[in-house]
Amino acid sequence: MENHTGTASQLKAAKLAGLLYLVAMATGLFAEFYVHFPTRLIINGDAAKTAANILANERLYRIGIANNIITFAIDVALIWALYVLLRPVNRSLALLAVFFRMIETGLACVAIISYYVAMQFVSDADHTKVFDPVQLQALSVMHYNYALTFNVVAIFLGFGSAIFNYLLLRSKYIPRVLAVWGIFSSLLLLLSQFAIIIFPDAEKTMIPACYAPIVIDEITLGAWLLLKGVSIRVDA
Repeated sequence: MENHTGTASQLKAAKLAGLLYLVAMATGLFAEFYVHFPTRLIINGDAAKTAANILANERLYRIGIANNIITFAIDVALIWALYVLLRPVNRSLALLAVFFRMIETGLACVAIISYYVAMQFVSDADHTKVFDPVQLQALSVMHYNYALTFNVVAIFLGFGSAIFNYLLLRSKYIPRVLAVWGIFSSLLLLLSQFAIIIFPDAEKTMIPACYAPIVIDEITLGAWLLLKGVSIRVDA
């Protein structure tokens, strides 16, 4: 790769973005696959069992919520770092990517609020005095709002990520193959979410296929930015 003229702030932003990609991926995967993985706490189609799981694993559940909040806070810093890095390439497109990613993060926070409220209804002793068991168990259905909201979250993530990766491709700051893979995995994610909305029965087979490429992309891109950096030459 040839070196391109840039600023010291871009170099720092690239390193920071790389670190944040990896940290956010670690916390995000922990929250989703260790704490909230359906076979552990959330039982699709069985609100009563879900409520029982929450009561039996309340501390783990709370850790998962806190972990998700940390992940979304990291995402905000990551979005800012990517904007600083790619603003010189095309400010308008960089801003558009920021808007898509901030909508993603905002919707994700709304989903977490639904999770937290559902937990409070199920686990709070005061609520058990107000709602009968059937009503109490029905409140755990709020958890499904989380999954449905994240279909929309993934669409905005896909749009924002595709634009950021397009700017990386255009800038030639990183190897072309990384940027192209990022665009592919981002578009695959957002298109698959539209497909799931239209054909919900396909969700179980499509989720691993649509998320695996972008997980690989973000881990690889994060490691490259952190360890290798970007091909920018800062003039004295």
